[in-house]
Amino acid sequence: MSLPTVFPLVLPYQNIVPILQGPLSSAGTGSALLGRVTLGARAVLADHAVMRADGHVIEVGDDFFLGARSTIHIAHAVMGTRVGHRVTVGRNAVVHGCTVEDDCVIGDDAVVLDGAVVGAGAVVDSGSVVFSRTVLAPGHRYAGVPAVAVGPVDAAELRTQHAQLRSASSAVAQPAEPASTFRGNGPGYIAMTVTGHGRLAVGPGSGVWYGCQVDASQGRVAIGAGSNVQDNSVMRSEQQPVVVGSGCTVGHNVVLHDCTVGDRVLVGMGSRLAPGTVVGDDVLVAAGASTLPGQQLLAGWMWGGRPARAIAPLDEKKRAMIHNSGKTYVDYAAAFTAAEAAYGGAR
Repeated sequence: MSLPTVFPLVLPYQNIVPILQGPLSSAGTGSALLGRVTLGARAVLADHAVMRADGHVIEVGDDFFLGARSTIHIAHAVMGTRVGHRVTVGRNAVVHGCTVEDDCVIGDDAVVLDGAVVGAGAVVDSGSVVFSRTVLAPGHRYAGVPAVAVGPVDAAELRTQHAQLRSASSAVAQPAEPASTFRGNGPGYIAMTVTGHGRLAVGPGSGVWYGCQVDASQGRVAIGAGSNVQDNSVMRSEQQPVVVGSGCTVGHNVVLHDCTVGDRVLVGMGSRLAPGTVVGDDVLVAAGASTLPGQQLLAGWMWGGRPARAIAPLDEKKRAMIHNSGKTYVDYAAAFTAAEAAYGGAR
């Protein structure tokens, strides 16, 4: 087997280096293996695919495929992520703090949340969200938000799903300008594989993480103090600035488009905020939610659905979770700043 011509960024977390149990089949531009990752043989990492194991471990079996701009992460110090053999994950998907058993297919734009178990040979359709602590039975297809069973999957259909998703997800993305070309300012952390162009301001104690895209050619993006924008999220400023307040967490693979986010907000993984959206202070946007253009999310509530609707007032437990997430990411940023400096790529 020939070795890949592009290699992923490989960085330790607190001196713990990713372990490769066999050679990679291929690795795309901007792909990254970070921290306490153990990855099986013959893996394929598409462009800007990110596996980040800081607060816990990620363990992945052989013949794994991770599509372009997809993210595997952990639940800080609570649960790691375990992925079996021969698993395919499509484009722009998130697999987070969960278990995915052998031969599973996770479709484009899907999200699998903390504590979930995806049974062997299951298929999660594109755009679906597997809610926390959900157990999906083996050999079935799941779709929707939340993902529910829509029928069994036979061996032939499963092989087809793997082949089609791997073929579609292997396309090479167009190159983008590196983050060092941003006309940005501020003391915050910008990870090495962030791409895009335009003006980016990152406040103290804040961070923009691996694989994120910034499109501020017509405007600007501003991230407040103590906030974090997690891996593979997109910030697009075309008609108005994208502004994120202080003490916020913007989850993995979120799209922020011409919108304003208040203080102490958590925008869940895989969410999409449409142009003109205004999010008040102390809001939790559930994973996989989307807003309508110009929608206002009133302060102090949890919002979810497509389109987002008010679900319940934000209780003290959720407020504390948002606060603690921001503090955790300050520590993560410090560790990866040191790792990047040792690598020789810190800006």
